[in-house]
Amino acid sequence: ELIKLEYEGDFATITMNNPKRRNALSLKHMLELTDAFRKVGESKARGVFLAANGPVFSAGHDFADMVGQDLVAMRKILQVCTTLMNTIQIIPQPVLARVHGLATAAGCQLVATCDLAVASSEAGFATPGGKGGWFCTTPMVAISRNIGRKRALEMLLTGDVIDAQTAADWGLVNRVVPPERLLEESQRLLEAATRGSFISKGIGKQAYYAQVDLPQEKAYAYAIEVMAAASQIPDAQEGMQAFLEKRKPQFK
Repeated sequence: ELIKLEYEGDFATITMNNPKRRNALSLKHMLELTDAFRKVGESKARGVFLAANGPVFSAGHDFADMVGQDLVAMRKILQVCTTLMNTIQIIPQPVLARVHGLATAAGCQLVATCDLAVASSEAGFATPGGKGGWFCTTPMVAISRNIGRKRALEMLLTGDVIDAQTAADWGLVNRVVPPERLLEESQRLLEAATRGSFISKGIGKQAYYAQVDLPQEKAYAYAIEVMAAASQIPDAQEGMQAFLEKRKPQFK
């Protein structure tokens, strides 16, 4: 009811489609998104766009679900949100957020969670809990894994909106383009990110998130085992052989 899932060529597009509520992440909306990402994860799609209809990308959590709720209910809502974020990073396909408008709080968390993000120059990003009564603690987890401490804390403490170019400079999005080029540049980046072996890419994405917060020694120990094991798959052998034979690889 609140999203659209479409397939075209090698890619799936999941579109948040509740513009009247500024694509607020109600419990129902998050469950629908999670289900869609799981379906795409099991499909033959090579990459995924996360997009939105209406003037706002996502306004974050829907407070209509939350006002007056007890502690148990609030934990459930936030756990559903965390499951959504984890699902985006667990599926093997690269996920690209195509951000055309404002993304705030858990909406900003969505952007920070996606593997890649392209923003329109009209987009903006904020964690408004810093100037309200409920700090953006769970969005903080994703945002602080994208940008440095001082910048993350500036966003979190002030609650101010940063523009798209600042978001790119800080590392929250990959690049910023004029609105009329958003579709084209998003397509170009996802095509580049999905070329090559699908299985190798899926292993690599999983390994990235597994090692990124480990101490360097443990990260290398983990990465050695993954890379050694991955060398045994047919696509890895084909890639090496094709390089030596100066020909284009034929991946399975």
